[in-house]
Amino acid sequence: MDDEPEVTVLYEKWLSDHRTYVAHDGTEALSILDERAAEIDVVLLDRKMPALSGPEVLERIRTDGYDCRVAMITAVAPSYDIIDMKFDEYVTKPVDRGSLQGTVESLYNRAEYAETLTHYYSLVSTHANLLAEYPPDELQENDEFVSLEAEIDDVRRTLDSSLEVNDHREFQHALREIQ
Repeated sequence: MDDEPEVTVLYEKWLSDHRTYVAHDGTEALSILDERAAEIDVVLLDRKMPALSGPEVLERIRTDGYDCRVAMITAVAPSYDIIDMKFDEYVTKPVDRGSLQGTVESLYNRAEYAETLTHYYSLVSTHANLLAEYPPDELQENDEFVSLEAEIDDVRRTLDSSLEVNDHREFQHALREIQ
């Protein structure tokens, strides 16, 4: 979402490997989200927009429960007012192709990590409940329980391998996903 058509055309070109929807004001952005929420994983918002501002759209995204990651991509330098904003990433313009693509990929990866982590906790909860109910020897003789333990190990390895903490900001984002 950006009110400058040249910017949205450029971003669409840079993100041609992804399905994109363009909005030039906040009301249009929310309308697209209402219609296509299941298809949208990442939202790029400019702070200064006509109709509804980027922060207003962000607030609606969070309060209405849309399941997407949000990056503020804006010419507005960050100040203390961003502390209460619930975005996933803040990028100050000008932004280059690599930075934009990297931001989108990072947000996709965080979404996938969160889904895998949720699945992992579900498996571990099932495992803990079975351990509390049955003797260990009996559980080890049950094929379904043995399969559950193998799946827990597989998912844990997936989580470990997908969690690449390259800098302080990535570490903070990873911690937020776990909380």
